[in-house]
Amino acid sequence: MNTAGYDRATALLGAVQLADGHNDLPWALRLLAGPDPAAAVGSADLTTTQPGLHTDIPRLRRGGVGLQFWSVYVPCQFEGHAAVTAVLEQIEVVYQLAERYPQDLALATTADEAEAAFRAGKIASMLGAEGGHCIAESLGVLRALRRLGVRYMTLTHNLNTPWADSATDEPAHDGLTDFGRDVVREMNRIGMLVDLSHVAPSTMRDALATTSAPVVFTHSSCRAVNDHPRNVPDDVLARLAGNGGVCMITFVPRFVSPALAEWDLGVQAAMDEAGLDHRDLAVRSKFVESWDGPAEPTTTVDEVVAHVEHAREVAGIDHIGIGGDYDGVPSLPAGLEDVSKYPNLFGLLLDRGWSEEDCAKLAGRNVLRVLRAAEDVSATP
Repeated sequence: MNTAGYDRATALLGAVQLADGHNDLPWALRLLAGPDPAAAVGSADLTTTQPGLHTDIPRLRRGGVGLQFWSVYVPCQFEGHAAVTAVLEQIEVVYQLAERYPQDLALATTADEAEAAFRAGKIASMLGAEGGHCIAESLGVLRALRRLGVRYMTLTHNLNTPWADSATDEPAHDGLTDFGRDVVREMNRIGMLVDLSHVAPSTMRDALATTSAPVVFTHSSCRAVNDHPRNVPDDVLARLAGNGGVCMITFVPRFVSPALAEWDLGVQAAMDEAGLDHRDLAVRSKFVESWDGPAEPTTTVDEVVAHVEHAREVAGIDHIGIGGDYDGVPSLPAGLEDVSKYPNLFGLLLDRGWSEEDCAKLAGRNVLRVLRAAEDVSATP
């Protein structure tokens, strides 16, 4: 990428609100200091660069982030009431972050509030619940999360829920159960976006057949580019135009790079042989640290560009976005190492002939449109 492309991208992201669909900083802080939200938020001074994290305020500013969906993630090992407790703790982490850094972060629950925060020079902060197990099969808990400001819920994480199949678990329901469809309809009613990252293709298709509002994939890439179960098949991408939804391309190296996906299959085989669960992120990370297998291949920003351009070709320019998954993975592609690096991606796209209007749609305009559409559905009697 030439300097002119980077400079153009930086100027663009100063004028257009960049909305990133997924950042796991709240869980990263919990890992530093435990489940108490006050201790977690106090464990790092985000006004200064934090080498142990991908995210802090100076780098968010350099990256041009204008709207961040903070993931209030709950691992699948939490079940029932423990999962509900954990998601509430993580919501409180985000509230305390906004209180601690009021000059930089502003909580937002609507598209209008997000845009107002951006105009005021702040990073709009929205909540996204990752893993439908956190509602413990209760529509009452789902409604309570919405009242607390949660704007999307990922229907599963790495394991099935009792009502939806995950992309990385053995099929149990052939998509959504009747209760799963009730969850989707209730999310439509209350204005919560249905997030189809992590779910099986059968669940994607069932949700698209059930929903009356646009859906999102907050952090997924394209299966045709890298045949990883966490990515989106072309037939589903093609349905986003009719639904109005958005696939937010992620930077997770295993989902982006075919070479790394193949390497990860080797990790999985070795973990299976050792009797360990590859789907458990903490266990996987610890295993890789001491594994004597081949070195991990390097992933680059150019490989992310391949996914962005494929999604544009199949879904259309109005149905793509960005969901980096910073602080949710050990490392990111070269050129996208932390949240300051978004101009690298947009600079490459501009150099490849993308118009500023199309880059603006990718950056955030598409996602803001989807937010408004969900709000409109929920407002309909």
